[in-house]
Amino acid sequence: MRVGFVAESFLPSVNGVTNSVLRVLEHLRETGHEALVIAPNDPRGVPESYAGFPVATTASLYLPWYPDMRLSATSANSVHKLLADFAPDVVHLAAPVILGSKGVMAAAELGIPSVALYQTEVPRYAVQYGYPAAEPIFWRHLRKVHNMATINLAPSTFTRDQLISHGFSRVDVWGRGVDTERFHPDKRDQQLHDSWAPNGEVVIGYMGRLAPEKQVQDLHVLADLPGARLVIIGDGPLRADLETALPEAIFVGMKAGDELPRFLASLDLFVHPGESETFCQTIQEAQASGLPAIAPRRGGPIDLVDPSHTGWLYTPGDLEMLRHQVSDLVGDSFKRTSFGQTARARVEDRTWPKLCNQLLDYYSAAIDLGVSSPAKTG
Repeated sequence: MRVGFVAESFLPSVNGVTNSVLRVLEHLRETGHEALVIAPNDPRGVPESYAGFPVATTASLYLPWYPDMRLSATSANSVHKLLADFAPDVVHLAAPVILGSKGVMAAAELGIPSVALYQTEVPRYAVQYGYPAAEPIFWRHLRKVHNMATINLAPSTFTRDQLISHGFSRVDVWGRGVDTERFHPDKRDQQLHDSWAPNGEVVIGYMGRLAPEKQVQDLHVLADLPGARLVIIGDGPLRADLETALPEAIFVGMKAGDELPRFLASLDLFVHPGESETFCQTIQEAQASGLPAIAPRRGGPIDLVDPSHTGWLYTPGDLEMLRHQVSDLVGDSFKRTSFGQTARARVEDRTWPKLCNQLLDYYSAAIDLGVSSPAKTG
């Protein structure tokens, strides 16, 4: 199979979109397929290849309000030519917005079936970044883009239902895998844990980008929780503001490589307050590390967190409920351990090879269906 990727985000940006594309590319290489990646250029440097597959970069612009994402400035003809030259059997559209819209149009013009992965709740991001009037515009644009694809994949049941309610067609669910060898309870470093909690405190952790859509500021309700210490793993444009808002928290910065699973497993419980998560991969990584998780009852966490078994879900916006649920686990080591062990057991079969094989089935289904006619609804 020859797969043409049109990725709205790619290396050196590290996020959920990039991560899933990398894992799929690795799987395609291991299983003997061919691929081409089309992605925005970046002054920090984009690799010329990944997993042995070529990466073609296109012109892009810097977004001052979201510097980790590049806004495509290439022409539709450029994308059309790249896909035509590669002649893929199917086009994989990773979080299509701008570059992806040109990719899906090119695929349709070339008669190539496409699989579009909705991965980022861009309309809600517009609100959180101070542009509420743009929300309905984004929904119309995304509906038009996705309805040109042969198959659309949402990362969670909540997001699938949300997309259908907004008029998206041919929507199914494809989740994400997790590296259960890399993220493992055995990676716990008790000395590191004790350096954060020298008086035996329970360590509450968050891991992720420090940006408005993650709502890390909501963790201020945990600031004076008795017997607890808050550790923030990650970096982003709001770090300085959050260090002021959460003066008692320990900010350790972004971690990668072997450090990341060690830092994550050294926490005692995991909290992710973001209400715009279409999946929330960091919850899966925390669960693989043997941690119970607490998150809002919205988006991807609904599929990942089983209340009373692997953690708790709180009503979005109800920060007192968040505090109560965290307090419950801080004060009950038996429940905390039990939830963490169950969480680990639940994710052990959610490996990337298994999930990637499911995606290959969707590729095959799209090829069998053939290219869909561009949707006329806007």
